[in-house]
Amino acid sequence: MSAPPFFQSAGRGDLKFCGEDDGPTVVVWESISGLEQEQWPKKMGKSKDCVVWCRSREKDEQQSPFEAAGKEIFSNRSKQAKPKVGEQTDKTGGKGQSVRWKAWWRQGNIKCAVSEDYASCWVHQDCHVADEQKAALKKAAGVLEGKDECQMRLKGRERDYWMGTEIGMLGGYGFQGQVMAGDGSDKQGKMGSGYNNMRRKKKKQQYKVGHEEEGSSSNRPELAAFLLARCDTLIFVISC
Repeated sequence: MSAPPFFQSAGRGDLKFCGEDDGPTVVVWESISGLEQEQWPKKMGKSKDCVVWCRSREKDEQQSPFEAAGKEIFSNRSKQAKPKVGEQTDKTGGKGQSVRWKAWWRQGNIKCAVSEDYASCWVHQDCHVADEQKAALKKAAGVLEGKDECQMRLKGRERDYWMGTEIGMLGGYGFQGQVMAGDGSDKQGKMGSGYNNMRRKKKKQQYKVGHEEEGSSSNRPELAAFLLARCDTLIFVISC
């Protein structure tokens, strides 16, 4: 079970994993059981602050329970323009890499894939949704970045989530010293390394490592990246 950190609670049916069962609710329709779908009119039929994310229904498919008192505010089922050269599309012509890879949690994979189905978003018919919010949904569904980049926020309700992650408990978030990221590459016998100062975005270096006739390995450029970052870090020695 995984839920974005901006949700105050998470659960499935009557089982609550965390938080309290109150406030606006977001439901992924295909993730709940057939019995839970049948019980929808009794439990959520009168709710006006519920958002349902689901697979777009075909014309000959039966209407879902939430559609009776709801309205569709988003769907990426539309006539698609002819894809550009190299552009990724699904079997039905939909564009955008908006879904995680299958079993992404096993390896912490943040890569995204093209959705195999069209998606729709439904709310209660009395719920007003601004045009800007609808446009944001369409933009998110059509993103072509290829990765679901994390946006860390250490303020508000998300702080507890991020501070409870492994790097948060190790003191990485909120660290007052220098924070750098480095990496090395070994491609066709050519090695290179570089680093980036996360606090000073413009502070970065890239260098070629070694000579081709010496042979190559992935370990050497990795260590070189750490050395570059180390040489550019000021160290203060205080004696008492």
